[in-house]
Amino acid sequence: MTSSRTLTMARAGREAVMWEMEQDPRVFMLGEDVYKFGGVFGTADGLGEMFGADRILDTPISETGFIGLATGAAIAGMRPIVELAFIDFIGVCYNAIVNLAAKHHYLSNGQVKVPMVLMLGSGGGYNNGGQHSQALHACLAHMPGMKVVAPSNAYDAKGFMHAAIRSDDFVVYIGHKKLSGVGFFGKPIPGTMSEIPSEPYTLPFGEAKVVREGIDATIVAISWTVHQALDAAEKLAHEGIDVEVIDPRTLVPLDRESILKSVAKTGHLIVADEDYQSYGFTAEVIASVAELDPTVLKSAPVRVANPDVTIPYSRPMEQHILPTSQRIQEAVRRVLSK
Repeated sequence: MTSSRTLTMARAGREAVMWEMEQDPRVFMLGEDVYKFGGVFGTADGLGEMFGADRILDTPISETGFIGLATGAAIAGMRPIVELAFIDFIGVCYNAIVNLAAKHHYLSNGQVKVPMVLMLGSGGGYNNGGQHSQALHACLAHMPGMKVVAPSNAYDAKGFMHAAIRSDDFVVYIGHKKLSGVGFFGKPIPGTMSEIPSEPYTLPFGEAKVVREGIDATIVAISWTVHQALDAAEKLAHEGIDVEVIDPRTLVPLDRESILKSVAKTGHLIVADEDYQSYGFTAEVIASVAELDPTVLKSAPVRVANPDVTIPYSRPMEQHILPTSQRIQEAVRRVLSK
């Protein structure tokens, strides 16, 4: 009989990591503060004591070095999980990510696989300044050679973590800090915690989920903005506006067909994302619909994203630029008024 518990996203992901490590001795984790501290978001909590320092490896603050090490280990047949914690610092090791881990399979003509998971903490909203508050998933999704996952709830977090560790591809696994359920980043947001089966399960890459059905407008949102979109939809329902919310769940591969199907039903498109507005996920979704079938659009689509400015440290200023429920509601009303 299948048993289940209610878990936060961090605990759900950790459970998948623990199970995979128990089953496969090739799986190991490395990163800053993972052995004793358990990782900034609790993703390795207790795993150091359980598996020892040879499988839960604390690293120095040398991101290029330990991502390069993990890439080599993956090529040699291991299945490393790298905890980088803050997506803001991919710039330090961008070469190791996009020129090593992401390209070896192609450059070897398929002879080399890189079964590696890179775990990143993303997003702001907790007053931690411009260098610890960004959502830079578009920088990674833009580069070929990697899958990019951004779950919005604990059930998806566990399923995608199992799938990522088992995949023979390089997978970037992005967890939003405010969704993790770790105290420093705030209490768990309602809707992020889920009933989680004790048994392992996987979710397929590239399948979007309709998290709320509606007929008047489509909101496509990823990660934290899914919950902002759902809140906006509930408030708009009091005005007689029936909104559909789509969670792509993975940026690469992106389920463009499901998005198009929803927009074909509603005729209106709003895309919400915490990344910077220009050259990002919002633009990719809109361009995809326009290329696949522009006739489904009854009005010009609208983006709700962070403006192209450094994330402010000031709490009121930071809240002003985030793609909040209020901004999404205003965007929906604007689109429907056209």
